[in-house]
Amino acid sequence: MRRLLIALLLTIASTAAHAAPKAALWAKWQTHDPASEMTVDHSAWDEFLKRYVIADPNGLNRFDYGAVNAAAKSALDSYIGSLAATQVSKLNRPEQQAYWINLYNALTVQVVLDHYPVETIRDIDISPGLFSDGPWGKKLVTIEAEPVSLDDIEHRILRPIWRDPRIHYAVNCASVGCPDLLARAYRTDDMDQTLTANAVAYINSARGVALKGGEVSVSSIYDWFEADFGGNEAGVLKHLRQYAEGSLRAALQYATDIDGYMYDWSLNGK
Repeated sequence: MRRLLIALLLTIASTAAHAAPKAALWAKWQTHDPASEMTVDHSAWDEFLKRYVIADPNGLNRFDYGAVNAAAKSALDSYIGSLAATQVSKLNRPEQQAYWINLYNALTVQVVLDHYPVETIRDIDISPGLFSDGPWGKKLVTIEAEPVSLDDIEHRILRPIWRDPRIHYAVNCASVGCPDLLARAYRTDDMDQTLTANAVAYINSARGVALKGGEVSVSSIYDWFEADFGGNEAGVLKHLRQYAEGSLRAALQYATDIDGYMYDWSLNGK
């Protein structure tokens, strides 16, 4: 009986660790001002990324966590503090989108730096709950008097408000299997082009789609968030074809199902 209980608990823990939250709107953050001309200054984050994001020979953007000194870490903390002090509800929609994406990525880097060195972000078990895994459920910042977590930003704000599957290519989870952390901040003037470029880059990389012996394996992102990519395997394949290029695009024309999923949770460090 005891062994059965332990096995059951381990199964629940494993399921909880890999299950992705559903998109559930936090209504407060729907508020925006279409006429607003307020802008958010992301130059400090832009400079930080250009300094520490390094492209490796395999086409993966890595972050040089070990090179971040006290002054640079202080600058990152100050940038996040400036975002926390921003009246997000007074911004227009494009400014809000860039705000939330940049905040998500900056908080992810900050939380890794606060616990570095780690082999994977999943080792930073600061989320609440018996089966907590990683930092995503922890309230990391307070905005307009509301404590906010990474899960809140991704699943209660970005996904349900913008309803754009390309959001998954913008928010970075500090892992090798994740779409790249860009070497610059997100901006309102080229957001659509950037999100599309991100989708193309990821889907045409081995992290996004792998073909072997006629079988198609894809990133687990398309399993965890299948609802955002059409709701079934056919929808996922349609999405992949939209951004696939060259021989991959040709091969996917004949694919009727997905044979496997993959994901590398190793830290995206240098």
